[in-house]
Amino acid sequence: MTIRIGIIGLGIMGRRFMPYMAAHEAFTLGPVWDPSEAQREAARALGTGAEIASSAEAVIEGSDLVYLACPPVPRKAYALAAADAGKALFIEKPFGVDLLEARDLAARLEASGVPAAVNFTQAAGKALATVTGDAEMGEKAGVDIIVTYANWPREWQKAADWLRFSAEGGMTREVISHFLFFSARVLGPLSLVWARPTFPADPALCETHMAAGLVSASGAPVSVFASVGGAQPDRQELNVKGGSASWRVSDFYALSRSTGGAFEPFGPPAADPRAESLRAQLGGLAAMMRGEPHPLATVKEALAVQELVEAMLKGR
Repeated sequence: MTIRIGIIGLGIMGRRFMPYMAAHEAFTLGPVWDPSEAQREAARALGTGAEIASSAEAVIEGSDLVYLACPPVPRKAYALAAADAGKALFIEKPFGVDLLEARDLAARLEASGVPAAVNFTQAAGKALATVTGDAEMGEKAGVDIIVTYANWPREWQKAADWLRFSAEGGMTREVISHFLFFSARVLGPLSLVWARPTFPADPALCETHMAAGLVSASGAPVSVFASVGGAQPDRQELNVKGGSASWRVSDFYALSRSTGGAFEPFGPPAADPRAESLRAQLGGLAAMMRGEPHPLATVKEALAVQELVEAMLKGR
């Protein structure tokens, strides 16, 4: 029998996953819902045959596994409703924007015993598996995270208007969090040493710059530099530095390696890296539902990243 997976939130991520869920051998795409009629119509236009539910409650009732792709603020209420109904969860990060509420949600999800994972898109990918599996890179000397954009939100994100506001959005929550998760998988748990965010004059808007320094338990530093503005292409880059070899992950998926000289592409490029990543995440979810080991981010890992992100946004 296939796993019936429902979706609450039919914005960018919810719709992006729908065709892959419908095509995956382990899943049946169940009911989906969004409070916006426009988003519901956009989901219907994908042609997956998914039932457009009448409410979030109907999605929970009609699913074995609920994917929460809604904005951060309502995630807690939906997650707890699903957990109370005994339904497994796949949750977008962060759990919310209030840390006390996020800690409470994490504790209650752990206590519920329902299978739950968080969507850090690199968790099941080849880049993370390759870097963590490289026994020849030598002592890990640290990580550099560099993120620059001409505009935030980017053009393809503008439909999700909440991304431009400090209450829920910003590149630190949306992008840098992925690279902090990756760094913690490579180096172990991280602690924030210092952070300096820059915000525009309008206090409602999200950060335009972020500089921060973090450190692992072994003392390996993680440096973050991020900025918005100027005529430039998007840059999303994570460099994992080793004593004998270093790795660069560009745009989430493209992997290159250096032994001291220029970074050289590693392995053949994927024809569609985003599709490969989405299928890998679904493979991890299928393993989770079978009770098998899987690489997806745990609730505990996601909360640790959220703690770092919110501290960075406050500045230290």
